[in-house]
Amino acid sequence: MKKLKNNALFLLYTVLLGAIVGGIIWAFLRVMNLGIEFIWDYAPSKLGFPFYTVLVCAVGGLLTGLWKKKFGESPEDLEVVIGKVKKTNRYPYSNIFSSLVSAILPLLFGASVGPEAGLTGIIAGLCTWVGDRLRMYKKEVEELTRIGLSATLGTIFRSPMFGFFEPIEDDRDAVLPKSTKLVLYIAAILSSFGAFILLGRLFGGSGGIKGIGAGTPSLNNYLWAIPLIIAGLAGGFLYLAFHKLTSLIEGRLKKFILLRAVAGGLLLGISGTLLPLTMFSGEHQIELVMDSAEKLGAVMLLVTAVVKLLLTNVCISSGLKGGHFFPVIFCGICLGISMSLFFGIDMVFCACVTTTALMGLTMKKPLATVMLLMIVFPPRYIPIMLCAAVIAKLIPIPKPLTVKKG
Repeated sequence: MKKLKNNALFLLYTVLLGAIVGGIIWAFLRVMNLGIEFIWDYAPSKLGFPFYTVLVCAVGGLLTGLWKKKFGESPEDLEVVIGKVKKTNRYPYSNIFSSLVSAILPLLFGASVGPEAGLTGIIAGLCTWVGDRLRMYKKEVEELTRIGLSATLGTIFRSPMFGFFEPIEDDRDAVLPKSTKLVLYIAAILSSFGAFILLGRLFGGSGGIKGIGAGTPSLNNYLWAIPLIIAGLAGGFLYLAFHKLTSLIEGRLKKFILLRAVAGGLLLGISGTLLPLTMFSGEHQIELVMDSAEKLGAVMLLVTAVVKLLLTNVCISSGLKGGHFFPVIFCGICLGISMSLFFGIDMVFCACVTTTALMGLTMKKPLATVMLLMIVFPPRYIPIMLCAAVIAKLIPIPKPLTVKKG
C-alpha cells in the first residue's frame, strides 16, 4: 500500500515537473520572440541606420563574449547534454542562470541557431536539482533527468514521440523503459506539451514550424527520389565539412573567447545584410520561402542553403551557441525547393526528400529523423522519408569529417 502511494505521488510530481518544463519553454520562447521583435522590427523602424544589421550583430557578439568570459562557455551542444545525462543520469545545475543568459543572447541578436541546446541543458539541470530533493524515491529519481530531457525535446520540436526516441535510438546500452517508467515518460512529455500549448493559447507565443502543405506529386516525381536523396546527402556532407573546419578554428582560438564572439557577430551581420534569410533559426522563415520561392529563384535559394550551413557552424564555434536542428531543416527545405525550381518537380516532395536525407545524415537516427520532420511534412510522405533516412544512416561518414564531442 505504501509503495502504491509513493508511486502515485511520484507520478504526480512527474506530471507537475512536465508542466513546469512546458512553462519554462513557453516563457523562454516568448521572451526571445518579444526581444527579437523589438531589436529587429521596432528599433530599426525608428532609427533607419543603413548598417544596422552589422552593428547589432557585432554588439551581440561583444555582449555574448563578455558574458562568456565572465561566466564560462555555455550552453553545451545538445549531443553533449544528452551524453552527460545518459552517462550519469545528472546534469550540473550550479550555473543555470548564467546558462540561461548565454542561451538567449545569440538568439536575440539573430544567430543562425535554434533554442534547443540551451533549453535542454537548463531543464536537465533543473530536473537534477529537483531529483536531489526527492531522495525518498531512489530508483525513480535516477530517471528524472532523462524524463525531463525527453519532455524538453518533445515540447521544443512539437513532437512528443521525437522527444522519447531521440535520446535512445542507436544507443547500444539503451532499453525501452519498463511499463511503470514508461508511464512516467509519457506523463511528463504530455503534461509538458499540454502546458506549452495551453500557455500559447492563453497568452500568445511561438507557433513553431508550420506544415508546408501536402503537395501534388505525380508518379514521375518519385523517379527523382534518388537524385533528391543524393542532393540532401551532399548538403549533409557539406554541413559536416563546415563543422569540422569551424571546430578546428575554434580549437586554435579557444582562449580568445571575446575575439571569437565578436568575429562571429561580424560575420553574422555581413551575411545577414547580403542574405537576410541566413539569420535566425529559420523556424519562422519556412513559410516565407514557400510563398516567395519563384521570386527568390533557384540559385538564390541554393546559395542561401549553403551559406546558412556554414553560418550555423560559424555561430556555434564562435560562441554564439545554440542548436543546429532548426537551421539545418530550413537549409534542407531551401535546397529541396531550389531542386524543384531547377527541374520542375513538386515543391513539397522535393523539400521533404532532401531535408530528410540531410537531417538523416547528420543525425544518423532514421526513426527520430522521421518523427522530427513529421511536424513539417504530411504523413503520407512517411514511407519516402523512412527510405531517405535509412539510406542516410547507411552512408558512412569519412573520418576526416567526424568531430569529437565533449
